[in-house]
Amino acid sequence: MDQTADKARPSRPRAVQNVPRPATLFALAVAAFGIALFVEETTAHRIALGAATGLFALSVLVQWGRMRAREKAAMQRDAIARFVHHDAAPSFLTNDDGLVTHANHAAVEKFGDKPGASLVALLGGLFASPSAVLYRLHAKAAKSGSAREDVVMRRGHIRISVQVIGKEGFLWRLEEMIDRTPNTRGAEGVSLPMVTVSNSGALLFINEAMRRLIGGREKALDRIITDLPLRPGGVHELATIEGAARATVVEVKSAAGRRELYFLPVIEEAPSDWALIDLLPVPLLKIAPDGQVQQANRMARELLEMSPGEHPSLGALVEGLGRPILDWLSDAAGGRGLGRPEFVQAARPGKDVYLQITLERVGVGDATSLVAVLNDATELKTLEAQFVQSQKMQAIGQLAGGVAHDFNNLLTAIRGHCDLLLLRREPSDPDYADLEQINQNANRAASLVRQLLAFSRKQNLQPQIIDLRDSMADLTHLLNRLVGEKVELTMTHDPELACVRVDKRQLEQVLMNLVVNARDAMPDGGHIDIETRMETLDAAIERDRAMVPAGRYVVIRVADEGIGIPPDKLPKIFEPFFTTKRAGEGTGLGLSTAYGIIKQTGGYIFADSAVGQGTAFSIYLPGHDRPEDSPVRTVHLGDVDPPAVQGEGVVLLVEDEAPVRAFASRALRMRGYTVLEAANAEEALDALTDDALSVDVFVTDVVMPGMDGPSWVSKALETRPDTRVVFVSGYAEDHLADSQARIPNSVFLPKPFSLNELTATVYDQLQ
Repeated sequence: MDQTADKARPSRPRAVQNVPRPATLFALAVAAFGIALFVEETTAHRIALGAATGLFALSVLVQWGRMRAREKAAMQRDAIARFVHHDAAPSFLTNDDGLVTHANHAAVEKFGDKPGASLVALLGGLFASPSAVLYRLHAKAAKSGSAREDVVMRRGHIRISVQVIGKEGFLWRLEEMIDRTPNTRGAEGVSLPMVTVSNSGALLFINEAMRRLIGGREKALDRIITDLPLRPGGVHELATIEGAARATVVEVKSAAGRRELYFLPVIEEAPSDWALIDLLPVPLLKIAPDGQVQQANRMARELLEMSPGEHPSLGALVEGLGRPILDWLSDAAGGRGLGRPEFVQAARPGKDVYLQITLERVGVGDATSLVAVLNDATELKTLEAQFVQSQKMQAIGQLAGGVAHDFNNLLTAIRGHCDLLLLRREPSDPDYADLEQINQNANRAASLVRQLLAFSRKQNLQPQIIDLRDSMADLTHLLNRLVGEKVELTMTHDPELACVRVDKRQLEQVLMNLVVNARDAMPDGGHIDIETRMETLDAAIERDRAMVPAGRYVVIRVADEGIGIPPDKLPKIFEPFFTTKRAGEGTGLGLSTAYGIIKQTGGYIFADSAVGQGTAFSIYLPGHDRPEDSPVRTVHLGDVDPPAVQGEGVVLLVEDEAPVRAFASRALRMRGYTVLEAANAEEALDALTDDALSVDVFVTDVVMPGMDGPSWVSKALETRPDTRVVFVSGYAEDHLADSQARIPNSVFLPKPFSLNELTATVYDQLQ
């Protein structure tokens, strides 16, 4: 085989290795005969002469045995060669060095007649790393007599089997197995006639079933369908080898504007409930705007491991979208983001399966539903660049999530007990200033964690429909103070500007980060221009590994006249902790925070820069016409604590972190509430079994050992439906927004919170 195989080729059986070669025996015989010539007629002379004669006879016998073994092996190989000659699968006979000694008819047709070539060279273009695969099979076969392995190719996969023939021969057999996936030529094995069409109508691919139907290959769609234009889902006339025929045409959109057309037999009676769609070799889901899966065809059920008749929510099937699934589906039902692929991970335990999902809207009015086209993106090499980048981002996201949950618990306890100490001291107390310092530094630490959460898209947003002109007018004074006297800041707005659905405070954070970066890029002063405008994309645009679908967008552009960003550093500016500033001048989280906020909002952010000429950041946000109510309410924490309020009522406090629970219970009791404590959900549910116990508010952590917050609250509300709920957590997981939306009278209070923020939130819930 190749050098790798030669270097570690499995050794032959020890018994074969221990048999001396004929040449060695003959040399020993000659040596013994020479000794006999120089020794006098003694016992030693006779022994040497006898040894020479015996060794010579043995060498002849060994040579004869080897010749017979080679003749027998040759006869065996010839018999096997005749046996596999007409095999439909390519088959090869090789020697121990991996050189081809015979190839059957199928192998010659596929790889050419190349006797003496190495098997590695012949299979080099068929799949990746052939030398490693063939050596692995060679080693297994040498040990156990045979081996088999399935190898993934660009078009399906191939099954390679090897059998030991004699002592130094191997029989290899290659069986091609076509995958039936929508992103490969697996359609070659589909029994339905199918073609792939470009935007211009050119035929890019025709499967075997279609070639049999029309009698060969064609180059244009109008040579197959005689009554264009195409009507997806309609009945068309086809020009077949047996004359005109009618077929129902089903269209599935693919990448780069391509379309896959499947031709189904015309059924006179309308089938029921996706009976036709079940025949397609493309995974499809029909989804209600609230996320409920209404229908799933056979391919989708197999991909997601669903049972027939099962109707789960989409959130239970996939994860890792980076934004609430209900928000995504709501946008699609409203006509925003249709046709834009999103990448998620299937919620299949023990398996890493990544999916590409594209949504389309069907129906009108109250009957609107969504059709999701699923592609298995786990093995797609075309997504390699995107996955490399996403893995970097995911690593920081996982770090941020872990830091947020644990670190924010610590900060909550620090801030809370600091608040308790401050309540017992006057401003004139010598310790008061030290406690204020502790409190301020805890707030700074909490701000750093929020930046990590923003980048990893795990923070809690409260999106609302806003007019950017009003919001940015309120921000002008603060931005002017940030840039200083040497920098001039101007704002211009499109008079026809649409509204956007964003978290106002987070968008302000993005703009402040961009303006501060622009100011720092102009140490000698200059001009910063902030512009808003409307932009309508008639077709999707692709840049920086992102695809912006067609639609109406509000564009915010922040441009400066600074030093610019070198081309080699421009692709890295949104990565966390990457900065072009000197040590001590920046954390490298400003642009990564902006990136995370915009992506979680459903928008896009791009950068254009030229060294010495300046930098411009462009933010694309989907345009909205009217306000929409958000189903999730979140308590926003301001820089100033809300005023202290006294209340009354019974609070069930469920928190697994003892320091946080101790602070929260003391804070609520100080404000007049009766507090019942539980360290986990199970203790809380046990306490609620007492029907005489009256509880007004549940204050519960979201992530706890055992049952989580939303789960136990849902169970408790079955018997106490009027109880108010306050969820608290270091961060909200992706599914929390969906879970909270189904729990009435609930709000979310992010950690770390102060004494007044906690008591004010409970007070508001009781009003």
